Amino acid sequence: MGKTILEVNDFRFQEEVGDPFLVRMHHLDYYPRGNENQGVPKELLPDPQPKEDFDLSKDWRMYYGKEVPGFPAHPHRGFETVTIVLQGYVDHGDSAGQSGRYGMGDVQWMTAGKGMQHSEMFPLVHEDKENTLELFQVWLNLPKRSKFVEPNYKMLWEEEIPELISKNDHGKVTKTRIISGSYKNTRGPKPTPDSWANNPENHVGIYISNLEPKASFTLPKVSNTLNRRLYYFEGEDFILDGNDFNGKKSFKLSGDEEITLLNGNKKARLLVLEGEPINEPVVSYGPFVMNTMEEIQQAYDDYQETQFGGWPWETTYPVSPIDIGRYAKIEEKDTRPPSKFF
Repeated sequence: MGKTILEVNDFRFQEEVGDPFLVRMHHLDYYPRGNENQGVPKELLPDPQPKEDFDLSKDWRMYYGKEVPGFPAHPHRGFETVTIVLQGYVDHGDSAGQSGRYGMGDVQWMTAGKGMQHSEMFPLVHEDKENTLELFQVWLNLPKRSKFVEPNYKMLWEEEIPELISKNDHGKVTKTRIISGSYKNTRGPKPTPDSWANNPENHVGIYISNLEPKASFTLPKVSNTLNRRLYYFEGEDFILDGNDFNGKKSFKLSGDEEITLLNGNKKARLLVLEGEPINEPVVSYGPFVMNTMEEIQQAYDDYQETQFGGWPWETTYPVSPIDIGRYAKIEEKDTRPPSKFF
């Protein structure tokens, strides 16, 4: 495609992203009205319910959930998860006894470090209307020196994530939320302290943009080593660096050229992931990401021996009370976003 568009593919549920990232997932589930347990009504559950459910031909999936959809307790070591919730809610529980409910624009930044267990359940908080869930989860690698840091997680509440509003020459509006990094002199919130993204020189940028019809979005020149991905995940037609495209697309782009996207006749949404590579060996196996296969085996051995601190919850799928609102309990401190809403 030229020196700016290095690769183009159709947008998919899951895609490898490249150093310093590992993978990017996009969940879009049109869940029904919830029952009194914030779960799927019994008559609508798969029968027999599969052990795992990733059938993308269906309107919604249970994943590994039994009544409440989601991902019950599972371990991680050696990397970070960044969970960006665009619609719906996620209930968090972990091996340190921390918990939370976040959604509708909130972002959870979690550093697994030396090892932790956590659960991610998708409560159906509405009994009187459907419960659409849409989220991105991005796995961001940790350098070798940070593989065994203490686990940590932080909430980036929707109200605290800066949004840059710009207009092009035609007066069409683009709204860009800066989750990480700096875009047009607007800097996003700080991630967890041991993150690769915490050093501005690593140029880790995570942006979500909403474009009106005929609006535009421009990525600036950063460096010739930058790994840059752009995902056009909602919209119809657009022009990227002078090339015409249709439908949902994934791009690998040059990091040392200014690149402009001009949207077509329908509103659109974009996700940008970019960062300088860590440039270390990556060995990924199941829920662990290390530098060697020996370290992967050690991770499994350590988990079998210690359970990464155990599991303090009565079930492997803890769900918060339906009326609790958005909150986070981190290191025994309860925090709330600036405003409460469902």
